[in-house]
Amino acid sequence: MIARYARPQMASIWSEDNKYRNWLRVELAATDALVRAGMVPAEAATAMHERASFTVERIHAIEAETRHDVLAFTQAVAESVGPEARWLHYGLTSTDVVDTAQALALTQASEIIRSGILRLREVLRKRAIEFQHTPTIGRTHGVHAEPTTFGMKLLLWYSEMGRNLRRFDAAAEDLRVGKISGAVGAFGKLKPEHEEDIVRSLGLKHALISTQVLQRDRHAAYITTLAVLCSTLDKIATEIRHLQRTEVREAEEFFSAGQKGSSAMPHKRNPITCENISGLSRVVRGNAQVALENVALWHERDISHSSAERVILPDTTILADYLLDKAATLIEKLLVYPARMLRNLESTGGLIFSGQLLIDLAAAGMTREDAYRLVQSHAMNAWQNELNYRELIENDPEIKARLSPEKVAAAFDVNRQLSNIDTVFARVLADD
Repeated sequence: MIARYARPQMASIWSEDNKYRNWLRVELAATDALVRAGMVPAEAATAMHERASFTVERIHAIEAETRHDVLAFTQAVAESVGPEARWLHYGLTSTDVVDTAQALALTQASEIIRSGILRLREVLRKRAIEFQHTPTIGRTHGVHAEPTTFGMKLLLWYSEMGRNLRRFDAAAEDLRVGKISGAVGAFGKLKPEHEEDIVRSLGLKHALISTQVLQRDRHAAYITTLAVLCSTLDKIATEIRHLQRTEVREAEEFFSAGQKGSSAMPHKRNPITCENISGLSRVVRGNAQVALENVALWHERDISHSSAERVILPDTTILADYLLDKAATLIEKLLVYPARMLRNLESTGGLIFSGQLLIDLAAAGMTREDAYRLVQSHAMNAWQNELNYRELIENDPEIKARLSPEKVAAAFDVNRQLSNIDTVFARVLADD
């Protein structure tokens, strides 16, 4: 089912054909290194480079009998090479090929995911600057709190995606590792310098130590990093879903001319992209749990991780790529309604400025306790009886005795609340 979300470039990486091509790259790199070491004749390498090939169908046919995928692969390749194939897979064990080739695939997938992160960051940066000074109400616990700007929301996501990028780069680099250390990691057939030569020629690093497998803490860190990344996308989608609610309607997904929201209710404009992002992010987080379970293997190797990885590695990278693309398009085309934001901000008659009024009264000489009591009593009256809070404040004799009309007006000035927005933007953008 995940294949339906695979974009073409990512899908090609996890195709069977590409898997076997990566296996062949490892085999040929090993042969070349062993030629340089004087262990394999040069004509064998020449024959392999000239003739080595395979078909997926032939590998499947052999595997149906051998019940071993690497043996089926090497037999299929050997059929194309001829007598020199006796030097194919020389000194290697299956996982030398599989884990190293998997590192190649993950490196290829990581390049695509990284480009998706960069695209989303650029879209967030552009739209954050677009709405840098667009006032909106900030909410805590879902309740109106104090003013902010819509650009600040976008800037927050931009900054978070920067942290995701740094974490992803570290996790991807930690997986750009191959191993050719044999059946238990003790180099029973080849030597450490052979491993170093082979993986270096593939553009990988060598593991300092391994068993028959690369240790799965690397893969767990990678998948959990993608889970954190997708949780950020879920966070963005959840915020937009709230802003699209009819009674809020400060922003909403782009709705195309022929799009339909409901089979029964023609008026509906539903946040389906956001809901897809939220739903599929849960799948990625679930895959992270599997990756963590894969860390603990029996002794120098078992294959309990292998079958799970055939699912979670392609599925997680496919979903991360898909969700990054969806999120970038969502933000790029997001419909934003500044007038509605301002209307919502002003809808409580100034209640959202109670905190500023509190500290202004304290600065004017009133005890904080008395100021809080006075400010809150008017707030609760305005809330419960749907009165205009600012009018109640302006007519209160205790407040008039402490604050001039100009100072009361300053307490209710939205621009005063937003005077440091440019500094926050400068700080975040400078961090790049």
